Amino acid sequence: MKYLPALCACLFLFLSLPAIAQPIPKPPSTSGESYILMEAETGKVLAAKNADKRLPPASLTKIMTGYAVYRALDDGSITLDDEVEVSEAAWRMGGSQMFLEVGDKVTVDKLLDGLVVQSGNDAALALAEYVGGSESAFVEQMNFYADELGLENTRFENPEGLNRETHYSSARDMAELSRVMIRQFPERYERYAKREFTYNDIRQYNRNDLLYATDYVDGIKTGYTSESGYCLAASGERDGTRLISVVMGEPSADARESSSRALLSWGHRFYESHRLYAAGETLKEARIWKGAADQVRLGLSEDLHVTIPKGKYDALEASMTFPGQLVAPADEGEELGQVTVKLDGEVVAEAPLVALSGVAAGSFFQRMTDAVLQWFE
Repeated sequence: MKYLPALCACLFLFLSLPAIAQPIPKPPSTSGESYILMEAETGKVLAAKNADKRLPPASLTKIMTGYAVYRALDDGSITLDDEVEVSEAAWRMGGSQMFLEVGDKVTVDKLLDGLVVQSGNDAALALAEYVGGSESAFVEQMNFYADELGLENTRFENPEGLNRETHYSSARDMAELSRVMIRQFPERYERYAKREFTYNDIRQYNRNDLLYATDYVDGIKTGYTSESGYCLAASGERDGTRLISVVMGEPSADARESSSRALLSWGHRFYESHRLYAAGETLKEARIWKGAADQVRLGLSEDLHVTIPKGKYDALEASMTFPGQLVAPADEGEELGQVTVKLDGEVVAEAPLVALSGVAAGSFFQRMTDAVLQWFE
């Protein structure tokens, strides 16, 4: 990662030798119905085809199933060591299996392995019944989180992904869900890189072949039904840039692997990400009027990242803008301006400029003095 320094009061430019940028060819073609390639930190879409088309997601559904379980773990309502008693309904689930037995008591931790590594439909239902109290209640939670995350082309009818007419998602929504899951639960995401899993002395292997075919892909989830075709949400990080690809409706397992691998390779070859500023870093000490202090430290409340074509970093231009003169009082965290970053005249990143420390109103004498001085500014 690199940082852009703050160089002057209101405008700071990053101009050095002319940037040496490579021409970017068209993204790889795929044989599936839909795909998207997204940078994980910024959410920038690098390539897409029918990304908002509603399609059956098959076992990509289990990305949301896992996310809902992680939310329950995060709020403390369940723990990884909780034991879940397997119902007859979970035991009877068709499709891919963890091979649970009725009455088995299995930890949440082990069920998550079955969900993530082996894509067990039985594990999905067992977790849903435990976390939600019932399958239907858990599905309500899944749809609540989908709405909360702004997944406009997604609706779930079950936790495992078996086809229903009103069970659908899109490549964009699945990429955004994956992005949120990775950023919000990085320690949970490590599970998606596991290549094998054993339960009841049955060893099973992760169906994401990219885990074996590359040295950088570390997730996320495969899917297949006869209606959905072959699907794959994949993610990998190189040189500090994490990309997420989602392909849907591919004609074969080999096709979903080759399409995903080609998209990720293309993205890593021609794009890069940088953290420009860290949260809490002082970017400027600005004049503030009528305050107990005459300077206020300004910065960002969150890290600011940018995704750009390789070789274009030195062509970035950053500026600070303010709506007018800064006047006390100003609370810590209050938005006082904006940072805008441009590349070749186009805005590539922007964020509110906030007070990193509060400035109280000054005394009556200070306010009156500054009121006069402001006339000369």
